[in-house]
Amino acid sequence: MSYLEAEDHPDIFVPHRFTEHIADLGEIRMNYAVTGDPNKPALLLIPAQTESWWGYEQAMCLLADRFQVFAVDLRGQGRSTWTPGRYSVDIFGGDLVRFIDRVIARPTVVSGLSSGGVIAAWLSAFAAPGQVRAAIYEDAPLFASEADPACGQSISQGMGPMFRLWHKWLGSQWSIGDWAGLHAAMGRELPASLLGALVRMAPPPPSNALSEVPTGPPQNLKEYDPEWGQAFSSGRAMATCDHENMLAGVKVPVLFTHHFHDIDPRTGNLLGAISDLQVDRARQLITSAGNEFSYRSFPGVPHSLHGHDPATYVNTVTAWLSELNLTAPPGEQAP
Repeated sequence: MSYLEAEDHPDIFVPHRFTEHIADLGEIRMNYAVTGDPNKPALLLIPAQTESWWGYEQAMCLLADRFQVFAVDLRGQGRSTWTPGRYSVDIFGGDLVRFIDRVIARPTVVSGLSSGGVIAAWLSAFAAPGQVRAAIYEDAPLFASEADPACGQSISQGMGPMFRLWHKWLGSQWSIGDWAGLHAAMGRELPASLLGALVRMAPPPPSNALSEVPTGPPQNLKEYDPEWGQAFSSGRAMATCDHENMLAGVKVPVLFTHHFHDIDPRTGNLLGAISDLQVDRARQLITSAGNEFSYRSFPGVPHSLHGHDPATYVNTVTAWLSELNLTAPPGEQAP
């Protein structure tokens, strides 16, 4: 199947506050937005699965006085190229290595939510020397997004059933597109405990309660290739990225923000993105490699801190970077 570009489906997009740009990275064209003074330190924001760059729009407004902020659409999301059969963390990471090299062109702080946080972890371990100054892992499913993790629950014991459902009813590249069927299947095909966790992780608007059928998919899901879901639920997305090895290779300071999470007492399945046990193992590996690991707990916050409470996200990130003296460009002292 050939790759898909934004011009193949222009009707699905809507305008946003910031101008969008395209970077040609070779295999793909990556869509991104940027704001802030280029003389400020660089900050790269990496969205979660089903999130386009504009999920960070409010946070970007608050960050722009301290950083030059870049937010991207990963391949298979938004206006970036959709690449059937080519979705994995190693591939996503390689895209961003080229993006930092060709577009940002200086050392950067990276921050990612969920699978974007795993990609931030990948960059903190495997990016080219000097590309990454520090990394924020926002509720990142370390170990929990693997099919056979060294620690804790696997993808099939967490969010995997939801990802499979998206792919089953929407199809790769929206080849099925049965939105009503997907919504009806949630109550039949997902465990009740997972449904409850999803409400905690991503609360629906009052008019879109789980018992109702929304008129259509939300904008972020329209811009998402559901093959991502199959790549993650099958283990293909992480097949060549062992998290123990990755975290043992981290080379920069790390901030981890941990949001709503629980364990289903009946099944032992993970409700949320990552368990306490898995965070502790990540801490052990990163600190054993000689790097700082800072932890901030937000147990009552949904999966996306930057989406739910942009001010708290920005304050948390900037306070931590100030402690590290990383709110100034490389080679300069912070005021």
